[in-house]
Amino acid sequence: MLTYLLSFIGLSLLALVALTRMIVLIVSMQRECPETGPAARLVAVTVATGFCAIGAGGVFLIAAAFPLLAQAPMMAFFVGLGLAVLCLGLGFSHAVNTLRLMLHRSNVLADS
Repeated sequence: MLTYLLSFIGLSLLALVALTRMIVLIVSMQRECPETGPAARLVAVTVATGFCAIGAGGVFLIAAAFPLLAQAPMMAFFVGLGLAVLCLGLGFSHAVNTLRLMLHRSNVLADS
């Protein structure tokens, strides 16, 4: 059971790091833009930090439920991993939409 739990935590946190890196890469492309560049760094740090905190909390919350399925550790591993990846993917799409909205707002405020 411990092997499945540690594998779940490792793979889930790896997915979290990969998605956070994607958020930072998306914003690094925006930094070159003269209109949204100044706000891009602040927005990137805020959104990426929030995504990491919520994502890590979700991963550990799912890991805490592993003992409930102690009779079937492989099933717990796959169900937990699927749920974690699903939640991280939904959180990623929400983070990117928040990122877009904040950069758009900063551009609109700069024009006024």
